[in-house]
Amino acid sequence: MDYLTSAECAKKWNVSQRRVAIYCKEGRIEGAVLRGRMWLIPEGAKKPEDPRRIRKKRTVK
Repeated sequence: MDYLTSAECAKKWNVSQRRVAIYCKEGRIEGAVLRGRMWLIPEGAKKPEDPRRIRKKRTVK
């Protein structure tokens, strides 16, 4: 299995390297492993949904 670094995934997914590291730390990228100080992400991994981007339904009072 081939792995990408968090920097490579960040460029691929158009997010920051820090955001990719947070996804990995939270366990939201399946198969991601920490080697030393570098996250390695499987090449075919899907970008997780960003919970900050989910809109909540507004209720009308």
